[in-house]
Amino acid sequence: MDHDHGSHGGGGTGNTTYPVTNEELAQRFWFIVAGFVGAFLVCRVINWYKLERRLRRHTSSSVQSPTKPDTAFLELWATFTAVVREVSYPQLYVPARGFSWLTPPPGGRVIVLLVYWIIVIYMATDGAIVPDVFHWERIGYRNAWVTITQLPLLYLLSSKCNVVGFITGISHERLNWLHRWVARTMLATGAVHGFYFYADWARSELVDYQIKMMPMIKYGFGAWGLLLWACVSGLAPLRRLSYEFFVLQHIVTAVLLLWLVYVHIPVDARYNLWFAIAALCFDRFCRTVMLVWQNVKALPDTKRCTGGQRIGHQAQVRAVGDSITVVTIKDVHFKWRAGQHLYLWMPRVGIAEAHPYTIACAHQLPETCICNSIQLVVRKHGGFSKRLHELATKAQLAGKKERLTAFVSGPYGAPPRWDIYETIVLISASTGASFTLPILESVLQHKGTNCVKRIDFLLTTKQGEEIDFYVTRLHELIEHAKGTGIELHVHIAVTQGPTSFPVSQDGVTADRSSGSSTGTNFGRGKVADEKITSQRPLSSPGDIEQTARAIPVERKRSSHASTDSHVFYSSVRPDIEAYIRGPVEATGGETSVVVCGGPSLVARTRNCVASLSDERAVHKGTGAQGIQLFAEEYSF
Repeated sequence: MDHDHGSHGGGGTGNTTYPVTNEELAQRFWFIVAGFVGAFLVCRVINWYKLERRLRRHTSSSVQSPTKPDTAFLELWATFTAVVREVSYPQLYVPARGFSWLTPPPGGRVIVLLVYWIIVIYMATDGAIVPDVFHWERIGYRNAWVTITQLPLLYLLSSKCNVVGFITGISHERLNWLHRWVARTMLATGAVHGFYFYADWARSELVDYQIKMMPMIKYGFGAWGLLLWACVSGLAPLRRLSYEFFVLQHIVTAVLLLWLVYVHIPVDARYNLWFAIAALCFDRFCRTVMLVWQNVKALPDTKRCTGGQRIGHQAQVRAVGDSITVVTIKDVHFKWRAGQHLYLWMPRVGIAEAHPYTIACAHQLPETCICNSIQLVVRKHGGFSKRLHELATKAQLAGKKERLTAFVSGPYGAPPRWDIYETIVLISASTGASFTLPILESVLQHKGTNCVKRIDFLLTTKQGEEIDFYVTRLHELIEHAKGTGIELHVHIAVTQGPTSFPVSQDGVTADRSSGSSTGTNFGRGKVADEKITSQRPLSSPGDIEQTARAIPVERKRSSHASTDSHVFYSSVRPDIEAYIRGPVEATGGETSVVVCGGPSLVARTRNCVASLSDERAVHKGTGAQGIQLFAEEYSF
């Protein structure tokens, strides 16, 4: 970007020929961004009105299904919402081993990305492609402005505390995908900027002269190189090699990029740089204040709160099996909602590592203390989680409880309200239950107006030991559900290895009178009939009962989970489409489907919900009610 001509649309030709200047295009870009943010705000306000109206109808009248739209405007809004959902939910999944990270974003994100690229291409080409003597130079200048104009958006979308998320109600982890694609788009426009200038100089054999006369050029090459490194190192296969190193180098790269851009661009374009720096500083300031407020207590009441301390929080760690660590953090004096997460920092385990974990509970844990405690379920991978599990295992072998000092930051995330749907379908894989189980817990223990009448809970896992912790909690919640009037169905599928099945004397029973599902008391043992793995996927309690009768098992109990007589168990992978279809067709109001798992499960659930909504012609005159999807994908 040149200091003399960077503000004009056509190099040195001035504004008489090309009335739209680069600064004006930059302003239009931010007007468009503000327009999209404003549109999301309008949608947020309308949805808030719709939800409040539902709760009022549920309280003030005897309406059987208060989640149905009751005005012409809300019916029109429901139709519009259904169409948007059917377009935005589907996702193409790449199942090839080692290449699943190439799975494209869901349909809605693809549309957003295409619209963004149309805007960028318009800015990069409008009035710039003119076959004259300034052709190469003009396109180079234009793409320089297009690139620098996106810089503030790049840093805004990377911030955990940012104005975009605050206005739209979208949490930072759900904006991060756009942050990555904005970086890749800047990489492309920056390459066009550099290529056209370099090609113009090469045609005149002035490359060496230009670099010597304008030292700023080498800083531009450096900035583009850093952006390239950030994009490449952010690809999933490289990021997973060492996530801790990725985070550290990514922060350093972000700071160095700002400095290189500062010395490269002219003064009249630096407002973009200051905007980006302001976004970065605001994010760090808010996070620092939150960290201090949540972890420093001037006068801790150690008599009132067990585990209370002045700096940080006391944390107990417990190993569950070979891969799970349960972390209980004491004396946490802030509120959170089911589905939120926080960042955990344990200096003894990782001196400079803070990792995000879903809060695995929605209320005060029993028998801890009268203050809030938070539980986190950490699955062992490598690095921090591996060291944490080893520490907990050594402590248990020594017969003692390991207590550490932990620092937390959060909670983050903006999950929807769960009490405004008539039916909720919760689907999770393995430790994904840390996300869905608190939702179940919060709905069952909700004290205010609650529209929920039925909940279906599905938990799939390869190894039974991974879910003993969750099954114990499920047993408690099933007992609690009997007095709430909410119909609860629980299905647990252990697809590999030994499993914990309840066993009864008379086979499988299904007691519907209590409003909760009842399975049989099978014990842990090997499945004698190997043909069970070739049966069709389970889609209903009846299918599960038939499968259970076909499984000869030993009557040996080996875990607390095996005493649970209120859960349907199976040893084959469930049919997600059929599992969702049952409660959707049975309900008279809106359904919320929540899924937490790997890319394969999330993509399959997305496609099932979109297909079912289209098949039933939701809110298109058939009487079928809406199906909302909230997907949480765990990955590095």
